[in-house]
Amino acid sequence: MTFTTPLQQNAIKIMLLGSGELGKEVAIEAQRLGIEVIAVDKYDNAPAHLVANRSYAINMLDESAVLELIEKEQPTYILPEVEAISIAALFEAEKRGFHVIPNAEAVNKTMNRKNIRLFAAQELGLKTSNFTFVKTLDELKVAGETIGFPCVIKPVMSSSGHGQSIARTADDIEKSWEIAKEARGDASELIVEEFVPFDYEITLLTVRNKTGTTFCDAIGHVQKDGDFILSWQPMNMSEKALEKAKHIAKTVTDGLGGRGIFGVEFFVKDEEVYFSELSPRPHDTGMVTLITQSQSQFALHVRAVLGLPLNYSTYGSGACGAYKAQNENKNPTLEVPDTVFTDKSFVRVFGKPESHVGRRMAVSLVLDEDVEVAKEKALQIVKRISDK
Repeated sequence: MTFTTPLQQNAIKIMLLGSGELGKEVAIEAQRLGIEVIAVDKYDNAPAHLVANRSYAINMLDESAVLELIEKEQPTYILPEVEAISIAALFEAEKRGFHVIPNAEAVNKTMNRKNIRLFAAQELGLKTSNFTFVKTLDELKVAGETIGFPCVIKPVMSSSGHGQSIARTADDIEKSWEIAKEARGDASELIVEEFVPFDYEITLLTVRNKTGTTFCDAIGHVQKDGDFILSWQPMNMSEKALEKAKHIAKTVTDGLGGRGIFGVEFFVKDEEVYFSELSPRPHDTGMVTLITQSQSQFALHVRAVLGLPLNYSTYGSGACGAYKAQNENKNPTLEVPDTVFTDKSFVRVFGKPESHVGRRMAVSLVLDEDVEVAKEKALQIVKRISDK
């Protein structure tokens, strides 16, 4: 492959549709290869805007606005980095000859929990928890009794856990209905899932292109209100369960097709592995790879898009803790102690232009021979960060 200086007429150009902290790291990796980056989001000064060649703030649910920008910039590759995008624009872009990563149909299936769950369970026959879909409060009440309590209730389209809750009894249903309205995306329909009393949950980063499929070491994680607060790599799990997860991940990513990295989520109970969700892009829990791998998930994503080899090496066990804002601020400042920057630990600040209580603003990253020690250190660093 030939690489050129950004802004040359024949330069490879990627367009990020979604420019948060994950898109920012993708942009940085692309820039390292001399690729021109166009970062797009719904608001100005999104994290990836700060490192891109050019940036735009548009309504990404507006088909005409998205297509107009694609035609203007003529990207070599279009990388959807969030769920809230006009899928009609992506299908039309493909018809016009543009390359969507991994492809428009894969984005269509995965941007909506209903689509990906039906695809995995009914078309591919993968093991999942029991589930159903509802559109009204009355339907939700019936579903709770049918699925059983506790049950997990999520909007079919949302991100970072927004709108997600657990109804432990019938008395929680109305509260869950109200929580679902907080979704970032489509809360007009909800998925009601059987609560699996899992031992742990993992993300299996699965990278595919014409050179084949590569799996990163399994990532364990802890979530609160549907959003991760701690992730670590590798996850200590049995070889049997890991092989089941790899088989399912390859089955579903082969079914979706295309190239790039996929964050495939699983629940694990004893030796049973349940498919949960999938993101056709870098995963928030995968930020731990910034310190554990020679090629992070972001570098592997760019390599996969370009058709480059997907080999990498690991540095050892590591953990990633999420720092969430404690205050509301239009121009936030994060205070990070100097002492958290060592030969085996550091912090990544996203540079978001506004803080809201609970908004993820930074992560701590720690490398240690003992993954349990890394986890504890990552959480301790988070406690030492503050915002104002």
